[in-house]
Amino acid sequence: MAPFAVLNTTWFALIGLLWAGYLFLEGFDFGVAVVAPLVSSDETDRRICLNAIGPVWDGNEVWLLTAGGATFAAFPLWYARLFSGFYLALFLVLLALVMRGVSFEFRGRGEGSAWRRTWSWANFLGSLVPAIVWGAAFVDLAHGVPLSNGHYYAGLLGLLHPIALVGGLTSLVLFALQGLLFLSLKTAGELAERACRLAVPTGACATALLGGTVAWIAAAGRPRIAGTVSGALPMTLGIAAAAFVVAATLAVSRGRSGWAFVSAGLSIVVSLGAVFARMFPAVLPASNKAAASLTIAAAASQHNTLVVMTVVAACFTPFVLAYQGWTYWVFRQRLTRPPATRSSA
Repeated sequence: MAPFAVLNTTWFALIGLLWAGYLFLEGFDFGVAVVAPLVSSDETDRRICLNAIGPVWDGNEVWLLTAGGATFAAFPLWYARLFSGFYLALFLVLLALVMRGVSFEFRGRGEGSAWRRTWSWANFLGSLVPAIVWGAAFVDLAHGVPLSNGHYYAGLLGLLHPIALVGGLTSLVLFALQGLLFLSLKTAGELAERACRLAVPTGACATALLGGTVAWIAAAGRPRIAGTVSGALPMTLGIAAAAFVVAATLAVSRGRSGWAFVSAGLSIVVSLGAVFARMFPAVLPASNKAAASLTIAAAASQHNTLVVMTVVAACFTPFVLAYQGWTYWVFRQRLTRPPATRSSA
């Protein structure tokens, strides 16, 4: 039997696709919340920003649950090692997501500017933290982490080395770009114009950060595992991701926000492809020695489990995609300011 069965590898790729879908969809959610203080001139603008993502943000988070559930079912050992080794980082993300979810519900429940301001900041911080942590975590996986017999042992501080921090900043700026582009499509008037103007320098910054991160990871190297794909593949995907950000920046500068949004989203999807291509054939690659890495074959569930998962996914995924697509179609209208409101600094 081949060391990496077809279904093992297929589910490794599918989990990468689920994460890419999550970060593509939730990326503009996070981005809108992060840039809202920058593009809003008053309370009405801030409310419009939150209303732009209000109907879809919770549906987008379902992709996170799906990615986590698929990892648990297809690679239970990977799931166990991630949640034991990265426990504090994932706990921070969980707290941030809880605070973010509550802020959507509570912000409009009370009266007074202090109440709204408190929950606006909760929404901002609840989006800022995961936007940074997810980027840092995936850069850690691409770079490799110190392992002993497949167990991560360096604690939270071991995840915060310089390349991971740059990766976290990169994901934050990429999500901010996506959020600005989403606002340019979802809103109208001065708010949309401010989002378009701010998207150009944000795109330039994202290009520099993503290009620098790709070059740094490639230069850092990592102990090679038997079956590792050529380093040219993740490098090519990384360069393609940076090129998509350049295309998004040029498109929005020419008033083509739709194409810019698609290009920015593709940069996130391709970036995840580069991370998973560099990880292969490990689900948890080691930075200290190749033998310590946790491989796909060692972490995978039994063949029958993967067969059942494949059948279930093939049957139900089209319905999930159709329902989410229908949701976006229903809430496709642009949001505008009520005629009686007036901007104030």
